Amino acid sequence: MIISIASGKGGTGKTTVAVSMALSLNNVQFLDCDVEAPNAHIFLNPRFYKRTSGYITVPKIDEDKCTYCGKCAEACNYNAIAVMSNNDNSRRRILHFPNLCHGCGVCGYVCPVNAIKDSKREIGIIEEGGVGCDIEFIHGELHISEAIASALIRQVKDLIRKEKLVIIDAPPGTSCPVINAVSGSNFCILVTEPTPFGFNDFVLASELMREMNIAFGAIINRCDLGDNKVEEYCRKEDIPILLKIPFGKDIAAAYSKGEPLVKILPEYKQIFRDIFYKIERICKA
Repeated sequence: MIISIASGKGGTGKTTVAVSMALSLNNVQFLDCDVEAPNAHIFLNPRFYKRTSGYITVPKIDEDKCTYCGKCAEACNYNAIAVMSNNDNSRRRILHFPNLCHGCGVCGYVCPVNAIKDSKREIGIIEEGGVGCDIEFIHGELHISEAIASALIRQVKDLIRKEKLVIIDAPPGTSCPVINAVSGSNFCILVTEPTPFGFNDFVLASELMREMNIAFGAIINRCDLGDNKVEEYCRKEDIPILLKIPFGKDIAAAYSKGEPLVKILPEYKQIFRDIFYKIERICKA
């Protein structure tokens, strides 16, 4: 089973929930796919044993073959290729902008003279490790200034082992990286908070789950602050509320020290086990 943990906005406690669930269950593979700001390792403290490059496929242009026809530039939706020439073609040149390239490969596909080959450009790193003997840990970290998070997320997810319970800590929001992270999940837990921003972004995230046909439920963090709009929306839309976590200074203090919720409040281990059993029943229904 693959369970993803997502949120419409940052700062709702998504990683707190993901880490707590991983520490409460057995035979877990934990994937931190929030590659622009991964921080689950701070709470799980894995022992890393493997580090590999994450990359994007970019074109390598053989200008000895290139006829400067411009078909590659016309086909590129991201303006990552430009063909420069004057009227008599005496100063022809082809330009490639790697940071704009999304690695789709269409330029090589449309090239009539086979002048474009694939090459790899590193955009981040992937680290694999373990937490004790029961949690396999994998995360990706995008290099500073890189913008193509989805490519690295897909490479992290290529390491999924379906014989394990897979928990994915997704990026916040509802953009392409989130879609790539939660795609293929059996269930998604949306972590939110009872604030105007939290409610607005929870609605957007709920609509995304419906569009992707992924079963989902809500966890409301700091439930005793703010208003009741999230709960009212869940009742109206028949969204299961899996858990409500009250605001607590002890929880906030533990978070600031990198201590998991289930470490300072061990009773939450059984709560998260019960949530998992409920998710299993929902997925089997």
